[in-house]
Amino acid sequence: MQSAHYDDIVNTGKLAREVLDQKSEAREITLSASRRAIRSCASAIRAVHRLEFNVARELIAESAAFLFEAEAALTGHDDVRHAGFLHDAKKEFAEANLTLAFVANHPLPTADELRVETKAYLHGMCEAASELRRQALDCLRRDEVDRAEQLLATMDDVYGMLVTIDFPEALTGGLRRATDALRAVLERTRGDVTNAIVATRVARSLEDRD
Repeated sequence: MQSAHYDDIVNTGKLAREVLDQKSEAREITLSASRRAIRSCASAIRAVHRLEFNVARELIAESAAFLFEAEAALTGHDDVRHAGFLHDAKKEFAEANLTLAFVANHPLPTADELRVETKAYLHGMCEAASELRRQALDCLRRDEVDRAEQLLATMDDVYGMLVTIDFPEALTGGLRRATDALRAVLERTRGDVTNAIVATRVARSLEDRD
């Protein structure tokens, strides 16, 4: 025997399956596109460290296309949008763009220009500043102490800005912890650069005596 609400209940299940099928498809497309965007960004950062800036730009453009694909799939699915994986991809996208700008001495793209949220942009900048340690050490190995000192100054400027972002973790997504991690990287780099500067001065002093 069927209840008086049988048809309504059946229709509810049918509608729910249709809605959830659409959300599931949007989620799968977004997850796949986000993963590909992250891989492209990681490759772009590696290219930046090799000073292959054109290659980095191509990979960043590739990542941007993946992010566009993810955004298009999420139309009408804001609950899926905030699942987290798209934010991670945008953070990596910001990091790749900012690392390129820092190392290539280009103007920094804004969050609006990159089409990423402020939280993702700030996390990306924090991680881009950490990436500069590797670049600074490469400079020291090439005896480019002045350039290493400039990169250290950039790291210091980023850290100095981030510590002023004093908002609840719910708004910043753990930015304070990321900033603390950057501080540790900054101080190690400061020690390496300082030692190199001192060694260079000692070497020049000895040369002058000769």
